[in-house]
Amino acid sequence: MTIADIKSFAAGQWIGCDDSARPIYSAVTGERIARAGNASLDMASMLDYARDTGGAGLRPYTFHERARMLKALALYLSEHKQSLYDISFSTGATQRDHLIDIDGGIGTLFAFSSMGRREMPDAQIYIDGNVERLSKNGTFLGQHICTSLDGVALHINAFNFPVWGMLEKLAPSLLAGVPAIVKPATATSYVTEACVRLIIQSDILPKGALQLVSGSVGDLLDLLTSQDVVSFTGSAQTALKLRSNPNILQNATRFIAEQDSLNASLLGPDVTVETPEFDLFVKEVTREMTAKAGQKCTAIRRIFVPEALIDPIKEKISAKLAKTVIGDPRSSETHMGALVSAAQRQDVIEKSALIAQDAEVVCGGVADVSIHGQEAQNGAFVAPTLFHCASPDTAQHVHNVEVFGPVSTLMAYRDLDHAVELVNRGKGSLVASVITNDGTVARDIALRSGAYHGRLYFNNRASMGESTGHGSPLPHMVHGGPGRAGGGEEMGGIRGVMHYMQRTAIQGSPEILTQISQKWVPGATEIEKKDHPFTRKFGELEIGETLNTASRSVTMDDIEHFAHFTGDTFYAHMDEAAAKRNPFFPGRVAHGYLLLSFAAGLFVQPDEGPVLANTGLDNLRFMKPVQAGDSIKVRLTVKHRTPRNDDYGEVRWHVSLSNQDDELVAEYELLTMNAI
Repeated sequence: MTIADIKSFAAGQWIGCDDSARPIYSAVTGERIARAGNASLDMASMLDYARDTGGAGLRPYTFHERARMLKALALYLSEHKQSLYDISFSTGATQRDHLIDIDGGIGTLFAFSSMGRREMPDAQIYIDGNVERLSKNGTFLGQHICTSLDGVALHINAFNFPVWGMLEKLAPSLLAGVPAIVKPATATSYVTEACVRLIIQSDILPKGALQLVSGSVGDLLDLLTSQDVVSFTGSAQTALKLRSNPNILQNATRFIAEQDSLNASLLGPDVTVETPEFDLFVKEVTREMTAKAGQKCTAIRRIFVPEALIDPIKEKISAKLAKTVIGDPRSSETHMGALVSAAQRQDVIEKSALIAQDAEVVCGGVADVSIHGQEAQNGAFVAPTLFHCASPDTAQHVHNVEVFGPVSTLMAYRDLDHAVELVNRGKGSLVASVITNDGTVARDIALRSGAYHGRLYFNNRASMGESTGHGSPLPHMVHGGPGRAGGGEEMGGIRGVMHYMQRTAIQGSPEILTQISQKWVPGATEIEKKDHPFTRKFGELEIGETLNTASRSVTMDDIEHFAHFTGDTFYAHMDEAAAKRNPFFPGRVAHGYLLLSFAAGLFVQPDEGPVLANTGLDNLRFMKPVQAGDSIKVRLTVKHRTPRNDDYGEVRWHVSLSNQDDELVAEYELLTMNAI
């Protein structure tokens, strides 16, 4: 049969293998199907190309423009995902597994595209937090901003998710404006190469934004700088070796690690055999043991249940696992495919033997496997195996050895204190799940075990219909964990983008901060025009454009009418003596929402025009009470503009209300949608 050359994409060129290439075997048949590696790749040239061409091509785009690239890329890959399905079967993955890897990766692109356009500005600078007043009169201010790193993201990925593993790192990197060099694990690099070919073929990304190393990275780590980022997924041993590189240490190169994790699932003490949570727990455990043949960094390795339920749980999990059909992943009858390679199969067998020193086999036995499909007899298959450890307090291996396959260990706990102690003995995990219908149990575990886990997944009868599962990292939530899990975080929405940006504190006058951030800061220049700002379209408005209104007096009749019309007869508006006893009020005062209504009446232009809708207000504060006889006036300023689509954009207005003495009485930000 033909042996495919898995190529690298370096400095804009596809480069084949040389004599250093390593063989790649089908996980299903054991046959050699490809080879990958080229020791002569010029890593310095790849870095230069990424920085000089890729970075220079990405950074001029705004966050919204990069987000639209991600969406276009997701749509393109969606149209061609069948080709990725077809090639991925050779990794041992079933069609159900493809949905996790390929569809999950594409979904991550869609998610980051949406979050980028919704939560980030249509600009190259991201504002982090509020303006800090650093002087008495407000002429000297501070602000935190985030800008793109002037370097390269090196993404070193594991074998188990050749598509999702790449795209979940690539999405935040590209959104940040940082080009990436992707290094997949050799065993499944042929799937990653196929995906990269589609991305390059789409011609959506600027040149140099994405490069691929199929094989060893050579001396690449020795050439990284303080502007670069390494994001690694794999074993703790490899992570330690990489992050200890002297050049990385010397330059303080950012290093994000997601590594070995002894994830746990805990059945709450409130659960009985008759409750819905019992069957839910069994479903979660068996699904996580068999999905991707247990080759998930988030798979459940340790199972903790109350002592009274140890036998029923044994029986129920064993019965479900016994029905698992193992074999050729292309067959619709197959429930679980193969491990990724013969080497991985041997690793699972050897580490299972260590677990067997602490526990007994309840169901399965990794090497005792019945394979469905004649062509799959030489594949890297193992049986899903459940161990039971009767002495979890003294066990030496179950809390320290990760078997990266369909293997889990069941243990009993006496009470919740004992359960928390056992769960935390994993020394840091990516995720722990808790199946409970008792909120006090959930809170107790969150308080005492949260520090040991990157994610705590709670599920019960209320959420089980829509929950995504113990083992599903979502783009909106951080993926990572403390301790042995690597101490890093990926994704987490815009938090993931910040890994590829530099946070910088800027200090200066309101005008300087306004010019840098492109958000108007009080005290900066105000632009007054003859016509009302509500008469101009989104693109015609300028940052700092201001409308100063006339004044309106507030009368006691206004306060009385508003109180009875709305039903808000709170004593501070209706009872002079009671209001005076309140330390915040000098007597009866106007309703805060009455002031907002009057403010709208002062600044609104009533005619049909570019303002399509008022969509809300943010950061409302009332600073000084207003009494009958006082007057108010409004200053309305264009603070920021964010396009939403081809038809309209969001305008953020700074609104301040002042009294007859020019004292600030209220302040907020008004949001409107304005026609483009």
